[in-house]
Amino acid sequence: MEVLQITLQILLGITSLLLTLLILLHKGRGGGLSDMFGGGMSSSLGSSGVAERNLNRFTVVLGLTWGAVIVGLGLIMSLTGK
Repeated sequence: MEVLQITLQILLGITSLLLTLLILLHKGRGGGLSDMFGGGMSSSLGSSGVAERNLNRFTVVLGLTWGAVIVGLGLIMSLTGK
């Protein structure tokens, strides 16, 4: 059980970093923080429609994986009492 918990913790760290990077890759939709960091100036340099859809899909799948890992870690911790 402890090996599974350590594996899930490592997977949580990796998915957290990847999810953060993927969210930062998305195009900004308005005058928010993305414009402050240069997102508003990249309208002609942005990704195409297909690439943006694939980025969205990959972000959703990674987000669902991240959530499942958190639920799994919570269940393991509640069962083991740690």
